[in-house]
Amino acid sequence: MSQLEIVPIGTLPPLGEVPKKMHAQLVRPERYGEPKTAFQSEQVDVPELAPDEVLVAVMAAGVNYNNVWAALGYPVDVIGARNKKGEPEKFHIGGSDASGIVYKVGPEVKNVKVGDEVVIHCGIWDRNDPWVKAGKDPMYAPSQLIWGYETNWGSFAQFCKVQDHQCLPKPAHLSWEEAAAYMLVAATAYRMLHHWTPNNVQKDDVVLIWGGAGGLGSMAIQIAAAAGAKPIAVVSADDKIEYCKKLGAIGVINRNNFKHWGAITSDINKPEVFGQWTKAAREFGKAIWDIAGKGNNPQIVFEHPGETTIPTSAFVCETGGMVVICAGTTGFNATVDLRYLWMRQKRLQGSHFANDENCKGLNDLVIQKKVDPCLSRTFKFEETGACHQMMRENKHPHGNMSILVGAPALGQGKK
Repeated sequence: MSQLEIVPIGTLPPLGEVPKKMHAQLVRPERYGEPKTAFQSEQVDVPELAPDEVLVAVMAAGVNYNNVWAALGYPVDVIGARNKKGEPEKFHIGGSDASGIVYKVGPEVKNVKVGDEVVIHCGIWDRNDPWVKAGKDPMYAPSQLIWGYETNWGSFAQFCKVQDHQCLPKPAHLSWEEAAAYMLVAATAYRMLHHWTPNNVQKDDVVLIWGGAGGLGSMAIQIAAAAGAKPIAVVSADDKIEYCKKLGAIGVINRNNFKHWGAITSDINKPEVFGQWTKAAREFGKAIWDIAGKGNNPQIVFEHPGETTIPTSAFVCETGGMVVICAGTTGFNATVDLRYLWMRQKRLQGSHFANDENCKGLNDLVIQKKVDPCLSRTFKFEETGACHQMMRENKHPHGNMSILVGAPALGQGKK
């Protein structure tokens, strides 16, 4: 009996029957550039598995900015970087979020079986890495990578190849597209808020959240609220205020009501410049007090804009509090007035994705219906390039986006 060759997008082969080939959205080096043309649908062989790997039939895939970078070939040529390490494929299959059904498992996989409905997190590492074998946090391991960006065989294909520990139970109340939308941003936000003891989020903490209506921010608001904290969102337009409040923000600040953004320079040492900047930063701090009450500064500032906002974040953060950052969407060259950092003993903490424990903690909140994926729009498989182009041009909607792959129609997968 011959092996099945390929199945159409929006359909599945019989459970456990893996075709020879699959449809995938590929980026190739000769197409590096705007996402709308960098992504093209092609047919490729379904990948083989290592002993600890799992093959998942992708029902839906999540959309994140990392594959805008992959399409551009900047700041990293992800294909060339892997080729230098000996990986032969001259293409990149991106996608760092997925929901799907297990179709095949390696001989050493114990935690999932064929037929399981799963969501995938994007943290991978070599299980034989000495750091990992020693039981240390694998997010610090030299072998740690982000699946679907720094690795191949991501979720923009009918099948994806993952390590067994990346698989978590799909929340039964979610559709496939909802389940595909949240893990990368939500687990990142969960680690930022819960991991960095003793500055982990506590009941009644004021938490300032930049980009409250975006993918990261919408997750952070809900995670903070679930902990009994008091999230305050910062947004760029008034039409995002109600959205953030519905997620649990106790108040919302429009940053465009203030004009002091940007890196501080050595001119800050001039008394008149210091006075002007400090006055403007205090006005922003007063906007926080107007919501949380006078003197209630943020115990945690949830950062990702970076260059334009870090000076203010470090200024308004409470004594002994933490500014935790996972990105630099406005630029990487951030500046801080160190006097406020050391005299008030504030913490500036970097944070990158999440380990298995963080991901489980977040997924449990979703299963308990304390965190909603905030799915705002779902695209067809052939629209993979178009939706990444929207994200590159900052024209994407609030919350998170998904792409249908194996799921035949919107809303499938709810129970």
